[in-house]
Amino acid sequence: MQNIEVKVEKNKLILTVDLTKRLGPSSSGKTTIVASTAGNAKLEGHEGLQFGLNVFAKDAAAAEKGGNKKG
Repeated sequence: MQNIEVKVEKNKLILTVDLTKRLGPSSSGKTTIVASTAGNAKLEGHEGLQFGLNVFAKDAAAAEKGGNKKG
């Protein structure tokens, strides 16, 4: 898990992501990854529950890496 803080309080899932961070380009190069569970993540203490999260930016950093090409 990258740039995601996970808490469960009073049976509510609370995810915290630092939106100022950039972790690098996505595999396609079209976006910049801000946070990711890199697939589904299990919730400790909550058998059978999983979650997945991807936060990304379509920004200048990704465009410079070759993303957003048209043609």
